[in-house]
Amino acid sequence: MITSISKGRRTTLLTLAAAVASMLAAMAAGCGGGGSNSAGLATAAAPPGAVTADAVYTNAKVLTVDASDTVAEAFAVKDGRFLAVGSQSELNSYIGANTAVVDLGKRTVVPGLGDGHLHDVGGGPGIDVSQVRSIAQMLATISMAVAKAQPGELLISNPDWYHGQLDERRMPTRAELDSVAPNNPLVLLRGGLTAVLNSAALSKFNITESTVSPQGGIIEKDVNGHLTGVLINAARSLMTLPPDPPFDSTRMQAFQQKLNALGVTSVRIPGAFTGTKVPAAYKLIRQLQNEGKLTLRFDMLLDSRVGTAQDVQQISDAADMPPGSGDDWARVWGAKTYVDGGFEGGFMTEAFEEPYGQHGTYFGLPLFTADQHEAVVSAWAQRKYRVAVHVVGDAALDQVLTSWEKLDKASPGIVKGWVIEHALVARSDQIPRIKALGVQLSLQPHLYYAAPILAGLWGRARADVVVRTKEFSDAGFEVAGGSDSPLVLNPFLTMYHFVVRDTVNDGIYGASERISRPAALRMFTSNFAKLNNEQDIKGSIEKGKLADFAVLTSDYLTIPDAQIKTLTPVATYVGGREVYRNNAVTFGQHLGRQ
Repeated sequence: MITSISKGRRTTLLTLAAAVASMLAAMAAGCGGGGSNSAGLATAAAPPGAVTADAVYTNAKVLTVDASDTVAEAFAVKDGRFLAVGSQSELNSYIGANTAVVDLGKRTVVPGLGDGHLHDVGGGPGIDVSQVRSIAQMLATISMAVAKAQPGELLISNPDWYHGQLDERRMPTRAELDSVAPNNPLVLLRGGLTAVLNSAALSKFNITESTVSPQGGIIEKDVNGHLTGVLINAARSLMTLPPDPPFDSTRMQAFQQKLNALGVTSVRIPGAFTGTKVPAAYKLIRQLQNEGKLTLRFDMLLDSRVGTAQDVQQISDAADMPPGSGDDWARVWGAKTYVDGGFEGGFMTEAFEEPYGQHGTYFGLPLFTADQHEAVVSAWAQRKYRVAVHVVGDAALDQVLTSWEKLDKASPGIVKGWVIEHALVARSDQIPRIKALGVQLSLQPHLYYAAPILAGLWGRARADVVVRTKEFSDAGFEVAGGSDSPLVLNPFLTMYHFVVRDTVNDGIYGASERISRPAALRMFTSNFAKLNNEQDIKGSIEKGKLADFAVLTSDYLTIPDAQIKTLTPVATYVGGREVYRNNAVTFGQHLGRQ
């Protein structure tokens, strides 16, 4: 007898195998579009002494991402873990009467991908300008939203856009926003650190030309001293926006499905998460786990955008999430801290380019002093939490390294395994200092969508070495990859950027920082696992590890470079359970040996 998975059907191979076994005598034909007929079912037992698998996957190109980058033909899964990996003939001994044997049709298989720095998957409430490619398209999209709104109604965009995607490579002006929304307060959220307001919104929030920029923030003005409408970093606190819709079970399942469809099986949440506080999200994750609806694994960091040890105590006490607690589905990683802001606020040792550099006087925007950062990370260390820190500029990195070196001198090894997030502008002389501390690096593809803007802010020379992926790797770092989503969600697009150093609309930047395809894949598999101290249970297709894997549309190692950025899975599995399937794809499948 032969069975196959029908289009769109999501079920576990274990459940399928059990169901088929119980109906062997009654059923005479398979269902759906599988690759075999029912005539040749053999139910012979496995050889004496062999362990019988729940499922064996054959006829594949398996990129195991083990220490030797072994490429295998087949693998077996039992009880949610990889049982064996090797050639098809070697895997035959694991096929028993009730083993589901799946023919993957020579497709490429990779370990389940891990996003090391993810906040959201994009979309959601608000005006969606993520796909516009010019100021005119943006204004047209806003006009449609205004036409549907009540007079005076506050309009807000969702944050998954960046002005580097626009042909004009600039923010919309206050006057342009006023032209399409003269009577409605309009706030364009851009990522997590910047907003653009029209005149009605500035008036609504009582922001005038005499309003003083708060510490760690900028109320941007033009050369004549007039408000541009741009609020940067802490200046966003001058707005009081309505809360995001509750992040409930329905939204969480949609969140999981979107990532599973990209081959992502694990994520690391660095503090900010879909507008929801991490403790509340953690409870929701546990709820879904208890209901059997969890299809994604989580490492969670408490948000510590604070400046005193007392703040740390309040966050820790309120969260009641001990460091390292959890299981294979959700674990408390540590705490996320900050020292500088986004692109416009990255703290540099050299002034920004003109005119943003204000005649060589603007070096960025540190959010906290060195003393404040040291107090915060010391307080987390006393509570045994690992620390990750948001770093954009090289001056911010100097500040972090000096503080961490001081801590390490007082308590050797205390910062080992801590993480520097982003490290957009790092100097070569800083790399040995990072290495000596034993800390890790979590890198993202900001250059891909922001290259021309970064070149304008920092100069082309600095932009060319934004994220020194090759130099870090050559220095021995096993760098982890991530999206800092929602802007670049597909991990294969990030791999493409790190392999080619291409950008969304400005060509190649810093070709000397290119890395190989296997190295880029490691950023989202084995290196991601090491970032989370989970290398013994995930990150590669090896015996004993969690059976998280993705079956791809094409061969990642051999397709033309340009095709990497659109590569996607046809199926994704978590713990051996199928959690995503392209409706147009079926695999040949039968039960037992033939």
